[in-house]
Amino acid sequence: MEASGVLIITKPEGITSHDVVGKIRRLFSTRRVGHTGTLDPMATGVLVILIGRAAKAAEYLSCDEKGYLATLRLGEVYDTEDVTGELISSTDTLPDEQAVYDAIKRFQGEIMQIPPMYSALKVDGKKLCDLARKGIEIERKARPITIHNIEATPKALPHDYTLNVKCSAGTYIRTLCADIGSSLGCGGAMASLCRTLAGGFTIENAHTLESIEALTPEERVSLLMPT
Repeated sequence: MEASGVLIITKPEGITSHDVVGKIRRLFSTRRVGHTGTLDPMATGVLVILIGRAAKAAEYLSCDEKGYLATLRLGEVYDTEDVTGELISSTDTLPDEQAVYDAIKRFQGEIMQIPPMYSALKVDGKKLCDLARKGIEIERKARPITIHNIEATPKALPHDYTLNVKCSAGTYIRTLCADIGSSLGCGGAMASLCRTLAGGFTIENAHTLESIEALTPEERVSLLMPT
């Protein structure tokens, strides 16, 4: 009988969500594997994997609150809105901590956010990221999102802050970082990202790919939660 259920993975940095799906297909010997929300290669954290018949439940699990720990880097602007892209501008003139806290508070609640060009969203059947890599930028409509809670803590570097964000599905954290930096007049970008919560599942519930690989087929199936 084909394995079926929900598996929570901690995605490591440097691979895509599709790479994780490929590994799970091999480990569980099934093609029917999906997930409820893509993480960029630089991002780590909770990836909800749906195996077998559970793949049909994707639409019910993808609209829940999500949680992230991100690094906001002030004073730098990138074309991708994160530090993996091309640096467009930088400045050493940075706001003080209180100004940062005040700016961040203005992003809490229901806000409008313009999706980034470097995203998997499709317009007229074409992914925005594919257009962006060709140097093409098109107008995107702002979408309503909700930042349920956002807190900032300064890090060792004077231009870095840890952001603890609880938000609605569809929120782009790198765009949030860029928008905060823009509102402060110094620019900003996302320097790291870890998803700590998705679909009601926390990172404490998650398994690493290495730990799953070390199990027998029967032990792997025992990790699956019923749909």
